[in-house]
Amino acid sequence: MNLSDTPHRRYNPLTDEWVLVSPHRTARPWQGQVEKVIPDQRPAFDAACYLCPGVTRANGEINPAYTSTFVFPNDFAALLPDSPSATLADGLFQAHSERGICRVICFSPRHDLTLAEMEIPDIRLVVDLWASQFSELAAIDWIKHVEIFENRGAAMGASNPHPHGQIWANESIPTIVASEQRSQKAYFAQHQRPLLLDYVEQEVARNERVVYANEHWAAVVPFWAVWPYETMLLPRRAVSTLAELSEAERDSLADLLSHTLIRYDNLFQTSFPYTFGWHNAPCDGADYAHHVVHAHIYPPLLRSATVRKFMVGYEMLAQAQRDLTAETAAQRLRDLPSLHWTKAE
Repeated sequence: MNLSDTPHRRYNPLTDEWVLVSPHRTARPWQGQVEKVIPDQRPAFDAACYLCPGVTRANGEINPAYTSTFVFPNDFAALLPDSPSATLADGLFQAHSERGICRVICFSPRHDLTLAEMEIPDIRLVVDLWASQFSELAAIDWIKHVEIFENRGAAMGASNPHPHGQIWANESIPTIVASEQRSQKAYFAQHQRPLLLDYVEQEVARNERVVYANEHWAAVVPFWAVWPYETMLLPRRAVSTLAELSEAERDSLADLLSHTLIRYDNLFQTSFPYTFGWHNAPCDGADYAHHVVHAHIYPPLLRSATVRKFMVGYEMLAQAQRDLTAETAAQRLRDLPSLHWTKAE
C-alpha cells in the first residue's frame, strides 16, 4: 500500500479511532489565517510575573526566592478538594460533583527560558518533580488519576510565558485516559504484553517515524498522528508511572526532552507552541500491568511559524484528518540539528 500519496485511513489502537490521511493535499496553496509572531524577548526576571521568585501572587502570597523548581496550589483551580458531594440523575440529564487538586509547577526561576532552552541537568530536576508530585498525589485515597501537563505558548492558551506546567488530580478517571485504558487492557488480555511496549519496539525497528531515541526512551511521530508534528514519548521497557523510572531512565528522559523540543523550535525557528502531557497509570488501586507511561505532544503549527492546523469542518463533524504524513513529519524533525537555533553561532 502506498501511504505517501494515496488517501487512506490509519487506525489508532490506543483510542480505537481512525484518522483520514490525504497526502496529495500538501501542495495546496494557503490563503487562510496567518498568525502573528509574538516577539520572544523576555527578561530573566519580570516583577509583573506571578510565577517569578519573590513576586506576590494574585491571592496575596509571596513566592519564595526559589532557585530551581517550585510547586504551589493553583490560585484559580479548576478542581477543588472540598467540593460537596452531589448527584443529578434525571433521565438523560446526569451530573455528579468532582473533587480534585490543581497545582502549578515552575520549571525554572528564569522567566526567559522554555524547557527547550533549559540545560539537560535542569530538565532532569523537572522530571524528578513530575515523579515526586505524581507519587504524592497518587497516595491520597480519593485521587484516582493525576494529569501532568504543559500548555506552551499563547497559541495554546498559555496565560503566562514563564516556563511552567500544571497538575490536575481527579477523583475520577478522565474520558481520554479511560478510552486508552480499555484499548491497552484488551490488547494485554489477547497478547500478554503491553500494547505500547510492542508499539515502541516496532517503531524503533522500522525507524520510519522515530525523531530521536536513546537507550531508554524514543520520541516518535505516531503512525496515527492527527496534529502535523505530533509526537509520543515512550519508554523502552514496561513501566507504568514516572515514579517507577530508574535513575538512568530519568537521565535519558531529560536527554530525550531536550533533543525533541529543540527540534521543534528549529523547525520554523520559533518558540514552538504545544500541549504536552503525561499519561501515568490511574491510581485507583486496580491492576495496570497493561499500562505503559507515555507522553503526548500536540503542536498546532503546520507550514510555518504563522500557519497553524485548524480542527474544523470534517474533523469536528466526522473524523480527524491530516495532509502531511507521519513519516514526512518525522523525517523533517529527525533531520534538524539538536543545537537550539537561538544559541547557534
